[in-house]
Amino acid sequence: MISVIILTYNEERHLARALKSVAAIAREVFVVDSFSSDRTVEIARAHGAQVYQHKFVNQAKQFQWALENLPIAGNWVMRLDADEVIETDLAHGISTRLPSLSSDITGITLKRKHIFLGRWIRHGGRYPLILLRIWRSGCARVEDRWMDEHIVLTRGRSLTLNGGFADHNLLSITEFIGKHNTYATREAVDILNERYALFGGDSALISPNVSLQIASKRFLKIYVYNKLPFWLSATLYFLYRYIVRLGFLDGTEGLIYHFTQGYWYRMLVGAKVFELERSLRGLSGRDEIISALEALTGLDLQERKQAPKGRVA
Repeated sequence: MISVIILTYNEERHLARALKSVAAIAREVFVVDSFSSDRTVEIARAHGAQVYQHKFVNQAKQFQWALENLPIAGNWVMRLDADEVIETDLAHGISTRLPSLSSDITGITLKRKHIFLGRWIRHGGRYPLILLRIWRSGCARVEDRWMDEHIVLTRGRSLTLNGGFADHNLLSITEFIGKHNTYATREAVDILNERYALFGGDSALISPNVSLQIASKRFLKIYVYNKLPFWLSATLYFLYRYIVRLGFLDGTEGLIYHFTQGYWYRMLVGAKVFELERSLRGLSGRDEIISALEALTGLDLQERKQAPKGRVA
């Protein structure tokens, strides 16, 4: 009934757990791997997943490639990250509700919770995060963004299922910081794209085809947050999360999480935008700016006319 797609790169710590969590509801599981150097591919095969390998550019392009090229047979498709888990109650809800849905329901949103250092982060506006993660085959696409991309419906409407859906990453704080450093570079590129129209924008979330929560957050981020000086917006955002939205109730783990993800990370994104804009001064022309950004960030920013072919691993 459901075809599950998981993108991976060196996910040997998480992948088996994710695969086991969807075993009861998945007709087939596809793992699209970015040429991992650990046991990711071996683990995927051992759990019956079909493994494809494809060069990684960013999450959005990788997942859209999967939608357009994998031999998906299921009537429904699920996006699952390697560090996410579908809990038993949600799996039961999916298996019982999907067969009885009317044809105008083409998407399912889930309520994701975040587990950090073993603690469920319940406050600071972090729960629930309502995300579109299941859709009828052929009825959705991925936003074309470098960071914070979402699945959006191309037709029909969605409903929300209750049940346990957890983002439970097992990385150390050092690894968490390193991962978010790369995220900050990608998000800085998205902000510069919005300011200078380098690649064209994808405003799919500013529409009724996603959850109101996600659409309103994107609207505020683009039209309010990114217009403020980065040091001010990052500070106000942290105070809002930690005090107004009661993030302090999440204890020591919450303090670490809200500070690093809600303040340090936001400051880092703003600082990278500031640094990149200084380096781009005096440049003229879209191609010259994009080439300079590629050199500064190490990202492949050139628009691709055709996605490179992947291969079965």
